Amino acid sequence: MSSSTTEPRAAEGAAPRPPAGPTSVAPVRRSRVDLLPYLLVAPVMIFIACLALVPAVFTVVQSFFKVDALDPPTRFDGFGNFTRLWHAPAVIGSIGNTALYVVIGVTLSTLIGIGAAVVLQKPFRGRSLVIAILILPWAMPGVVEGILWTGIFDPNAGLINSVLSSLHLSDGNAVLLGQNRLLTIALIELVQVWQIAPLSVLLILAVLQLIPGELYEAAQIDGCTSWSAFRRITLPLARPGIAVTMVQAVIATLNVFDQPYVLNGAANTGASVTMQTYFISFQDLDFGQGYALSLLITIVTLLISLVVVRLVYRRVEL
Repeated sequence: MSSSTTEPRAAEGAAPRPPAGPTSVAPVRRSRVDLLPYLLVAPVMIFIACLALVPAVFTVVQSFFKVDALDPPTRFDGFGNFTRLWHAPAVIGSIGNTALYVVIGVTLSTLIGIGAAVVLQKPFRGRSLVIAILILPWAMPGVVEGILWTGIFDPNAGLINSVLSSLHLSDGNAVLLGQNRLLTIALIELVQVWQIAPLSVLLILAVLQLIPGELYEAAQIDGCTSWSAFRRITLPLARPGIAVTMVQAVIATLNVFDQPYVLNGAANTGASVTMQTYFISFQDLDFGQGYALSLLITIVTLLISLVVVRLVYRRVEL
């Protein structure tokens, strides 16, 4: 009797199995670098380099040289430009004025930005029109705003002095720019805040629109008041927008020029550091000191902006 086979027979016509052995790996093709994105970005990068980086490097280099049209030729001066700036009374006074501009401007624009953004957070009839009107002061040039506010500050027919006289808050003496340093800086900075506050409102409002409404509903169910919800939900989640708002306000106030120059001229009571850069460079023709002062303004702006971001900014994941 024949023995029965225990192994299954292979189906007829089936392809034979490959012999056992090491598996072969298909060669991996190297992906070619796509140069199209780089070619598209290259013109913009070249433009930025020519517009910003090259002048910045030129300013840094020239700040260590004596570049004076009245005292040629150009020669290396080391830290001489910075030393002369430190001993210039007009520059020292403008530094104090600019510090006041920064404190008043950043504080007011941030508070106004938070308050107006909270009001505009909830939809209401006419909200789009209000936002459109809100953008107008920010879109106007600083020189135009200075000219408009010149009429408001006019000592004879200006709005401010007329209101003070009507309310019997003045003793007959008109409020004039340039008489009192602190008052002059405060009034001038109000004009700049009127310009930069709309951008602060829009930046903070954009962040508030990302906060889920369910958070406020849950807080209301838990019995939180409006102030508690604002302090525990709105402010913490709006910190990225507040940080950006404060940085743009710092940059604007540190480099303020149009409003003080139009409203107060070259008077030391309201002159900013940027105005002194203009006077030194284009009136005194001492471009070396102008370059040095511009470099100092850039460094201070960067340092203050980094401090603000470090203290205020917090990453939020919704």
